[in-house]
Amino acid sequence: MAYRLLDIDLSEPLPPLTLAPGEDGLGIVARWEDRLIGFAMRPWAPGVSVDPADLKGYVDAQFATAVLQRKADGELRARWSRSEEHSPPTLSIAICTKDRAVRLKRLLGSLHVTRGPCGFAAVEVVVIDNAPSDESTQQVVQAFPAVRYLCEPKAGLDFARNAALNAATGDYLAFLDDDVVVDRHWLEGLFDAWRSRPDAGGFTGLVLPFRLETDAQVCFETRGGFGRGFERQVFGATRFGNALHPVGSGILGAGCNMCFDRRLLLELGGFDEALDTGAPLPGGGDLDIFYRVLRAGRLMVYEPAYVVYHEHRETLPQLERQYWTWGLGFMAFLTKCRRTDPSKRREQSAIVWWWLCERSAALARALLRGRTQDLKFGWAELAGGLQGMAGEYDRSVARVRRIRGAP
Repeated sequence: MAYRLLDIDLSEPLPPLTLAPGEDGLGIVARWEDRLIGFAMRPWAPGVSVDPADLKGYVDAQFATAVLQRKADGELRARWSRSEEHSPPTLSIAICTKDRAVRLKRLLGSLHVTRGPCGFAAVEVVVIDNAPSDESTQQVVQAFPAVRYLCEPKAGLDFARNAALNAATGDYLAFLDDDVVVDRHWLEGLFDAWRSRPDAGGFTGLVLPFRLETDAQVCFETRGGFGRGFERQVFGATRFGNALHPVGSGILGAGCNMCFDRRLLLELGGFDEALDTGAPLPGGGDLDIFYRVLRAGRLMVYEPAYVVYHEHRETLPQLERQYWTWGLGFMAFLTKCRRTDPSKRREQSAIVWWWLCERSAALARALLRGRTQDLKFGWAELAGGLQGMAGEYDRSVARVRRIRGAP
């Protein structure tokens, strides 16, 4: 199964197109006057010629409200221009990578096209080469003279993130995973989010698929992907209608596309290096830092114009493992929360029971409906969560102590 990704501007005539014999539909990235407004997936018969009129009817039904909102927003901006009350900050962009030079080169190339006027006073890019096995990452960085290179020998994503935190010079520090590319308006989207709430401690953005060429990639996106919607959201320490907030911090966004007030990160002590440690515990670090920012009394802003395109897992076994890591990371994060923030223990316990009940119900639905693949995904996530509850965070703390060489 494969879907063609189609980036179209609805303010211009729609092009005729013919699907290839192996293409089962379209993933439509919709814009209005070059600004992103929505995403939708539509199955189509392989090999057919798509009539522009049929395509127009579909996109009109899907995105008409979003177009009206974009038009209204443009009118309001023109009539009531915002006065600049704050001096624009500087920005550091950190890319933590390990032995994926080809993807890193692709990401750095996409950043190059965003480096026009964006609002920030200055922008720097730092690549952190995490426990490399060869010099391929350094060689890629050398082809981009404006990019700084830093090697972090201790293996673990949060070791690399903390190395970036200590090396960066910007007022804000944005993190990108090496398996994404940025939208051409990525920097502008981040700056607009900052300008809307300069008091925020952090920002997250929309994550769309980079390609939909395998069963696993299509399956992941149809199951929700990383989607958090196309409306800006502001998150505080409490949230109306969500008594468990901010313990369920996954609703804020994804770690592959996030940015923080660098001074705040330093005050919080950086990232927890016992989370996101690679194969044994490949997750939880983004949940933890989102939670700690909110518990420090600072806001988090989700901005859909701050968008990247993510290379989803290519095979179904890889996708199953991803769901396993989600369960494992979530429960390891909650274990840490119970140790460090006992005042929220009631909410922490409640979300564990909610998560177990919700995942068990999803498994039961998949079983009753005969959805074998959903059953595998659900069991993988539940198994990861159970392992996370069975002391994985403590084992990871011990591993990190050994890595650091501490007694």
